[in-house]
Amino acid sequence: MMKERFRWGILGPGFIANQFVKGLKAIDGAEVLAVGSRSVERANSFADEYGIPRRYSSYKELANDPDLDAIYVCTPHPFHCENSILCLEAGKAVLCEKPLTINAKEARKVIEYARAKRVFLMEAMWTRFLPVYTNIRQWLNSGAIGDISMLKADFGYREAWGFDDRHVNLLLGGGALLDIGVYTISLASLVFKEHPSRIESVSHIGETGVDQQAAMVFGYSKGQLAQLSCSMDTNMPHDAWIFGSKGSIYIPGFWRTTTATLRREGEKEEIVEIPFQATGYEYEAMEVMECVREGKLESEIAPLDESLEIIKIMDQIRAKWGLKYPGDDV
Repeated sequence: MMKERFRWGILGPGFIANQFVKGLKAIDGAEVLAVGSRSVERANSFADEYGIPRRYSSYKELANDPDLDAIYVCTPHPFHCENSILCLEAGKAVLCEKPLTINAKEARKVIEYARAKRVFLMEAMWTRFLPVYTNIRQWLNSGAIGDISMLKADFGYREAWGFDDRHVNLLLGGGALLDIGVYTISLASLVFKEHPSRIESVSHIGETGVDQQAAMVFGYSKGQLAQLSCSMDTNMPHDAWIFGSKGSIYIPGFWRTTTATLRREGEKEEIVEIPFQATGYEYEAMEVMECVREGKLESEIAPLDESLEIIKIMDQIRAKWGLKYPGDDV
């Protein structure tokens, strides 16, 4: 039987790991037991900041800790596959940061490995688990806005990236698509529940060889459209609109939203507001804990086959641009 406390390990103490651990602190029964880094100094610093008792200077040591129930993998994109397999091999449930891997070939590999080992695996698309999305899914599934015809979603911000920053480093899977464009594509997948029949896209490739910004249009089997954009060069609203034959759903700041508005013709608009308990990352952790305790091997909210389809879409988009990562040919 699962112990009363659910013990987490953190593989890769970077920025997102900070947000995740702060979220875990808000969950009853969750404990951050260990952190692993390739640098003992980073492991110790992170552990000291959050009161984590065990710290390891290698990922293998972390994976082999016998007391861990799950490991959160939050290293740069090109290392997700090997880091996840390392943990799965040790029998640990894995929550891996988005995107699950850098390309579909690696995604298939890690998914097949998890299924063969019968160990839980989930992509950490934290947006999917935000409380407001329970209402959004209910609106969509109940036909509240009629037949869905179009989605519009934008996610862009401007930063002065240094040439060595991972966000613009080709070797580290940099670029707007994998880092933030994936949120818009995941939303399109949630809304339309199918692989687009047509994909059009243009991008601006920067000096370091990665996509600085991009626009995408997806066409679906019944004529529906998704208009998506992402940028690391341009500040823009992070909003989404879902349009149907009887109304619309507006999601401000869709990737980290605490509110959504349902608008239907001739009716008073319905607004849902649900604040986070902490950082918002607590909800994906709660899903992992519930699934593992129930003996599930994957989440119904973020199933592995859907994660694979989303990565396939990003592979198709990058192929149109001619953007290849070093791992694509291995």
